[in-house]
Amino acid sequence: MKRSYGKILAAPAVLSGLYLLAVMPRITGKPDMTPFETRFYAHRGLHDNHSQAPENSMAAFQKAVDAGYGIELDVQLTADKVPVIFHDFTLERMCGVKGYVKDYTYAQLRKLKLLDSGETIPSLREFLDMVDGRVPLLIEYKSNDTDMTICRKVDPMLRSYKGVYCIESFNPLVLLWYRKHRARVMRGQLSDVFYREPEYSTLTKAAPMLPFQFLLANFLSKPDFIAYNHLYKNNISRRLCRNLYRAKAAAWTIKSRKELAEAEQGFDVFIFDSFLPGEP
Repeated sequence: MKRSYGKILAAPAVLSGLYLLAVMPRITGKPDMTPFETRFYAHRGLHDNHSQAPENSMAAFQKAVDAGYGIELDVQLTADKVPVIFHDFTLERMCGVKGYVKDYTYAQLRKLKLLDSGETIPSLREFLDMVDGRVPLLIEYKSNDTDMTICRKVDPMLRSYKGVYCIESFNPLVLLWYRKHRARVMRGQLSDVFYREPEYSTLTKAAPMLPFQFLLANFLSKPDFIAYNHLYKNNISRRLCRNLYRAKAAAWTIKSRKELAEAEQGFDVFIFDSFLPGEP
């Protein structure tokens, strides 16, 4: 009986230890953390979707550069494997047409306008040429499968880029690719409380995302920072990464001075839109 009690008592300790190992970010051999010296990153550029500078447009990016803010942007591939800057996987919200970005060639996408503006979908190349190292970049890889072609296509462009940048993704396989092939690049794990999101409106739909919500793939991807929805800053795994393991923390997306004040104590970097947080 004593042996059985011992096993029962030991089980929580073992599970706790496994959990702490699962959520552990990169501890040693960390890369240059220069990107996090900039506290404010303009979400999809310094944009206003009711203006001639909509999200992820060259006009919005130019405004962010002129103001001196870092830039957060989204990268995905076209049908002919050209890296372009666009957030949604589908085109309907921003361009008013059906289909996915990956179903169109770059030439076809260039004919579309972003909302009611004269702006078109930028390529990553023209964006990098315009920024030219003047502000740091927070580059989100849009990937929802196991195909890492996006890493193989985007990384050569970033290798030749002279400015400061780091990468992030909701997909831990992107981070794992960087861990294997470009370990010196600062990488971040994006996450959220998924069952609160419309596309995961029920716990049944959200259940497959729970391991990612609690950062249980960190043992594979070893992120340098965690980028989390600031509304759920008390997520236990996120807090452990920052407070126990001292991983940097980015808050998305801050939309007012009130939200910024509430997030100040729990995060190091702030991705913002809909207001100006102050001096960059």
